[in-house]
Amino acid sequence: MSLQVKKTDVRLVFLGAAGVGKTALIQRFLKNTFEPKHRRTVEELHRKEYEVGGVKVTINIMDTSGSYSFPAMRKLSIQNSDAFALVYAVDDPESLEAVKSLREEILEVKEDKYTPIVVIGNKIDRLSERRVSSEDVLSTVEMDWNQSYLESSAKENINVLEAFRELLKQANLPSWLSPVLYRRRETFPKEIKKRPPLNKTNSCLIS
Repeated sequence: MSLQVKKTDVRLVFLGAAGVGKTALIQRFLKNTFEPKHRRTVEELHRKEYEVGGVKVTINIMDTSGSYSFPAMRKLSIQNSDAFALVYAVDDPESLEAVKSLREEILEVKEDKYTPIVVIGNKIDRLSERRVSSEDVLSTVEMDWNQSYLESSAKENINVLEAFRELLKQANLPSWLSPVLYRRRETFPKEIKKRPPLNKTNSCLIS
């Protein structure tokens, strides 16, 4: 009996304030590289094709500007996408406020409160510079928003694969087709892995 494929072409969009590491996360996933110097992004579409189990899978990843100078482009990206990564930096509280505003914009454009969204707290390698509590964000995102949350480091390659796996799952790509399953799974380092107990099933945190 053949397996029914829900979707083999998915479109992901990365949104967030400037300098939070959207491009770095994408490049780490696609090329396993990290560029420490920040460069301004207007809008870039990355396309990656895989063949898994004889089925061709196309992943389109939109990297957007963090300057919010292109509202029409951002709205179009939101309209045409399957799942969203809202990225903030754990050393920048203002970038978390930007995530909250972007989420409201996504829900308004998509007109669907169940829109697939994953909130990513990036730059956890900056342990001494952290200014955003992971517990507070976790409570807001998973309990109040009913959406997924994880923390990552593009620099140290922590939870990058996990973030994409969650995005692809929410975009309705069947797990058996996910290219992420064929790559090494990242986990939280010991220093930051403590999290309050959760009963929710939509979490992709690693305890």
